[in-house]
Amino acid sequence: MKDKNKKAQPAVPQDDEKIDVSKSVFQNIREMNEQRLAEEQERQAEIEREYAERERKRQEEYDRRIIEEKKELMRLKQGLIEESETIHEEHEEAVRLSPWQKVKNFVYHNKWWLVIALFFALVVAVLVNSIVTKPRPDMVVLVVCNNDKIGEAEGLRTYFEGFAEDFNGNGEVLVSVYYMPLSDNTYKNYSYGTDTKLTVEMQSADAVIVIAGDDYTQKADVKSIFTDLSDEFPDNENVRKFAFYLRGTDFAEKIGVSKSAVTDDLYMAVRTPKKLAYCDLEDMQKTYDKDLPVFKKVVEDLSE
Repeated sequence: MKDKNKKAQPAVPQDDEKIDVSKSVFQNIREMNEQRLAEEQERQAEIEREYAERERKRQEEYDRRIIEEKKELMRLKQGLIEESETIHEEHEEAVRLSPWQKVKNFVYHNKWWLVIALFFALVVAVLVNSIVTKPRPDMVVLVVCNNDKIGEAEGLRTYFEGFAEDFNGNGEVLVSVYYMPLSDNTYKNYSYGTDTKLTVEMQSADAVIVIAGDDYTQKADVKSIFTDLSDEFPDNENVRKFAFYLRGTDFAEKIGVSKSAVTDDLYMAVRTPKKLAYCDLEDMQKTYDKDLPVFKKVVEDLSE
């Protein structure tokens, strides 16, 4: 009972934490904290000294080993010894990859080249597909005049298809009409790219039959471009030298346009075979021999 009734005695401070009663409580606490901080700093400094000493010894050992290896290497090079006991070649064990890991590794290291290769492969595929699927016409007719009603008439193509044959042997007869809206307006010709397209076509062998008007006659040396038709159609009143004029024929009715669309200057002609920038004489002669019979049939049909 006496023990229970006794009041709890205050804890007696240790020897290194004795409190000086002559000082205030705050002074005693500050001094104890400063003492603990000093002891901690001393312990940290000791740890750092021990670490520095270990590092120094490690560096000395490393330097000594490097010097010994250099000496040993010199002895090997000079032939004083055949094999070194201190220098050992380290061979990394080859990493064996599975086929799938090899593929992933290749893709990872060559991804940008693969992207570029894929891009060019797609471009080539598109071009090949375009070439393969592009319709191959049996013949081409050029329309070189500022006359949309004639150049864009769907009946013009079907009219010539009525006289053409399956020249390329693909099982169908197809005639393409290349309309080039040539006018006396230089800016308009440039903006539509007419001059460039016309130059390309006139330097290639794709087409020899041309429907044109004064806009082209005034710009080109037609005498050197077209064949003289006088000997071929001596009694045809619509033939004047190189041109078969369409005015006065039923050409408008045949292609499904109004008669007013066929102007007085509109004519049909045939290009003379020759060697050009984009074709040989043989290529153009082949096209000429193929298309001239069609031209004659059209002239005969329109002259009835």
